[in-house]
Amino acid sequence: MVKRQLPNPSEIFELMKFKKFELDSRKRRLESAFTIADLRQIAKRRTPAAAFDYTDGAAEGEISMERSVQAFQDIEFHPSILNDVSHVDTSTQILGGSSAMPFGIAPTGFTRLMQTEGETAGASAAGAAGIPFTLSTLGTTSIEDVKKVNPNGRNWFQLYVMRQREISYGLVERAAAAGYDTLFFTVDTPIAGARIRDSRNGFSIPPQLSPKTVLNAIPRPWWWWDFLTTEKLQFASLSETGGTVGELLNSAMDPSIDYDDLATIREMWPGKLAIKGVQTVADARKLADLGVDAIVLSNHGGRQLDRAPVPFELLPSVAKEVGNDLEIIVDTGIRDGADIVAAMALGANFTLIGRAYLYGLMAGGREGVDRTIAILSEQVERTMKLLQVSNIAELNPSHVTQLRRLSRDGQLEGADPDTKSV
Repeated sequence: MVKRQLPNPSEIFELMKFKKFELDSRKRRLESAFTIADLRQIAKRRTPAAAFDYTDGAAEGEISMERSVQAFQDIEFHPSILNDVSHVDTSTQILGGSSAMPFGIAPTGFTRLMQTEGETAGASAAGAAGIPFTLSTLGTTSIEDVKKVNPNGRNWFQLYVMRQREISYGLVERAAAAGYDTLFFTVDTPIAGARIRDSRNGFSIPPQLSPKTVLNAIPRPWWWWDFLTTEKLQFASLSETGGTVGELLNSAMDPSIDYDDLATIREMWPGKLAIKGVQTVADARKLADLGVDAIVLSNHGGRQLDRAPVPFELLPSVAKEVGNDLEIIVDTGIRDGADIVAAMALGANFTLIGRAYLYGLMAGGREGVDRTIAILSEQVERTMKLLQVSNIAELNPSHVTQLRRLSRDGQLEGADPDTKSV
């Protein structure tokens, strides 16, 4: 028999402690986000559909994006045991400098469309966290203004070689003069991918009002207030080159760029050079032979060629081929710190987050980006401790098995212990 007694009021009140109500609504909603998926849901509630879908969507059937996310979910970790992980070191070296975490912020275009603080929020949050920030050619904050808000942090610049080459050359010179240490030469955008969500939303850049957008904006007045009462939305680093936003966007996509353009940019740029958008082992090998500093395995977040290779699945083959010759960065599909740890274990030297950063931005501006970085950082550290590794260098392919859903001929694969894939 269980012995019962009358409840002791003092013991009840000791167990029942009510959380203090947070008066700051932004802080309150961000504190309710424990994952990047939570931030995405907040962002979706707070952002008009056209702007949210521009961020969240991908090309055509969005197959590349979905496969890239799924690939990270289809892994199995193999933890060690009886290792002291009372302290773990999450820092790493990349492109001649340090980063407090094995991830940085990827270049994103038209960022102030998502939330008015835009790249200012991203760069300042990255600087505070000790991780790199990458500014896009199509960014909405200038090269110089990003440097102002992140004066002591690591700033990288992503370059589109435009039809008017002099424009791109001028951007390279400005980024060098502002002290950016790395240039990302992007090679996967000869033309723009077909963004079906944008077409269905009637979305344009810059945004134009229609009955549909007005109706969608009614429950989100804060977004329109920010949009209409702040600085004009434009490609800030290109604002002095002339032309409308649409003309500049079209000019940025040039199907004629080739290895001669790479040689020209390489000769101009004094810092580290990374080639962004590599999607085959053969191209990785060729670039390694040319002596570039790094490659970024990327399918542009699934926003260009649909059904493109999944960077995370390509990573082991590329690491085996060129891992000793250059640094390998991976983006696309990262939604969790465990994804970052898995990529580092399979041979990446670094990773980049794009949508994860923008979900935080849309959810709460600078504080939202801080929350994104905090969530991923906590997940990275926790995953490392559970794997029982004390630093990034200890991660290796024995810690991860890639579980492949389909083989090349479309049939389910069986176990393949030699390559750590199933």
